[in-house]
Order: sequence, then C-alpha cells, then structure tokens
Amino acid sequence: MNRGRSSPTRRTAALRWLGESVVRAFIVLWASATLVFFITRLVPGDPAEAALGGPGSQASEEAVEAVRRQFGFDQPLVVQYGIAMLSLLRLDLGSSYALRQPVATILLDAVPGTLVLAVLALLVAWILAIGLTLAQSQGSRIAARIGDTLEIVASALPHFWLATILIAVFSTALSWFPPVSTGTPTGLVLPVVTLAVPIAGFLAQVMRGSLQEALDAPFATSALARGETRVGLRVRHALRHAALPALGLSAWAFGYLIGGAVVVETIFARPGLGRTLLSAITVRDIPVVTGVVLVSALVYVILTLVTDAVTRLVDPRTAVGGR
Repeated sequence: MNRGRSSPTRRTAALRWLGESVVRAFIVLWASATLVFFITRLVPGDPAEAALGGPGSQASEEAVEAVRRQFGFDQPLVVQYGIAMLSLLRLDLGSSYALRQPVATILLDAVPGTLVLAVLALLVAWILAIGLTLAQSQGSRIAARIGDTLEIVASALPHFWLATILIAVFSTALSWFPPVSTGTPTGLVLPVVTLAVPIAGFLAQVMRGSLQEALDAPFATSALARGETRVGLRVRHALRHAALPALGLSAWAFGYLIGGAVVVETIFARPGLGRTLLSAITVRDIPVVTGVVLVSALVYVILTLVTDAVTRLVDPRTAVGGR
C-alpha cells in the first residue's frame, strides 16, 4: 500500500520540479536578455555608427540614418525592446556588426573551446578539492592548518595573477607547457589549472565542514563498529554526504568559470566565448554581446538542472518535499 502511494508521489514531485525548473529557466533567460538589451543601450555612442565600424569609419550621415532604419534604432526604446524579444523567441540572434556574419555561426565556433576549458577546469577543481578535503580529515592538526591556508589562498587568487605565475614558471623557466594555446592537450594545461585552482579552494572549504559533520554522525560510528576502516569511512560513506553542498554549487562554479574564461582566453590567446565577448564589447557589437550572454545563461540554466537532478539522485530525501 505504501509503495503504491509513494510511486505516484515521487512522479508528481518530479513533474512539479521539472515544471518549476522550466519556468525558472525561462525567467533567467528573459531577465538576461532584458538586462543586456538595456545595458547596451545605456553605453555612450550611437549603435548605428558602431554597426558601420565606429566613429573612425567616417560614415556619412545618410549611411548612418539608413542603418538606423535598417536595425530599428530610429524606433522608440520600447518598440526596439519588443522587436528584440520577438527575434529571440524566433531563435534569431541577428548578424554581427563587425564580422558581417550570423551571430549563431560565430557562437558555434566559439562555444566548444570554452566549454572544453570550463568542463576540464571544473573536473580538475573537484579532484583537487576532494584530495585536499580528505588530506585534512586525517586528524593531523598540522595538515588541517596547512589545508586551511591553502584553501583560503587558492580561492582568493586572481586569474590574471595566477596565469602570469604559471607562465613564468612552467613556460618560461621550465619550458614544460606552451604559454599560448596550441590546439594540443599540452596547450590546455595552464589555462585549465588557472581556472581550476580558485574554484578548488572554494569547494574544499565547503566540503570540509560537511565532511566533519558526516564523520560525527551516528552512521559513521555504526560503520566503524561493523569493521569499516577510517579511510573507507571517509571515502565510501562520509565523502558522499560532504559532496552534496559542493555539488549544489557546481552550477555557480561553472558560471564563474565561464566568466573567468574572458581573462584566461585572452592571456593564453585561446579562442572561445571569452575572447569573442571581449572583442564584441570593444567594437560595441551588440548582437554578439547579446548572443554570448544568452549562451552563458543557457549553459548555467542547463547545468543547474543537471546539478539538481544529480543531487536528488544522490540524496533521495530531497526528491519529495525535502523529506
């Protein structure tokens, strides 16, 4: 009887969660599109001139007026906003002012490089965070203090400073890795480490407290009484509970990595969303800026859904009303 009732309850909870997630995703994407629309309109300068190559292009007034009419810049701001939102609903991102190419084509070329960089960085960050957390949990005060210091320092490191140090040591001094992207696996090492280290420090801080709580829980005492080793207790039992809070922050961490890619891709001359966004902002290429922001928001939304789903699988208590 209980099983018959619990199964529909789980299905109902899953459907409710899915519906709420889709609504939240739509709101995030709409808010992102709205924010970038008004911010780009508040930036000083004429977008029509930007579409013609900027003030240095010395375009005639007739050409500027023609571009205003073509892109609707002569319409009231509310009308422009409505046109922009309708275009996005049709999945039409427009064309780049500077490159004269569809924004979708530009993004398809840029997204894979940034996603590879961010995914590898998040994976490395998790490996570093788990290793650091387990090392601190062995009971040594010295190890705990060293770990605390490493976590704080790592999470506070600026990307540009860390990238500079890594290039100076591992490229210039040791010649182990290239200082710029080469399209080979070795060219990924320094960019990935640059992005991963600050996130690893933050994740380790979150996991450390949760791991200690798990080790103090009754199930840990029961596991030890059944003959489980202390290492096995940490790896097979407590670590799963410790990882839950950090797992919930993975979507935020991935968004942070996408944002950090702007600096890292520029320093290491690596093609991707970061360099594309920086170039578009420099020439005020509004369609490309909008496209990059929306893609970043979409990636964040998708990863949030995946993270929530994994959390529900790891901890079934969250699946039905948090019980």
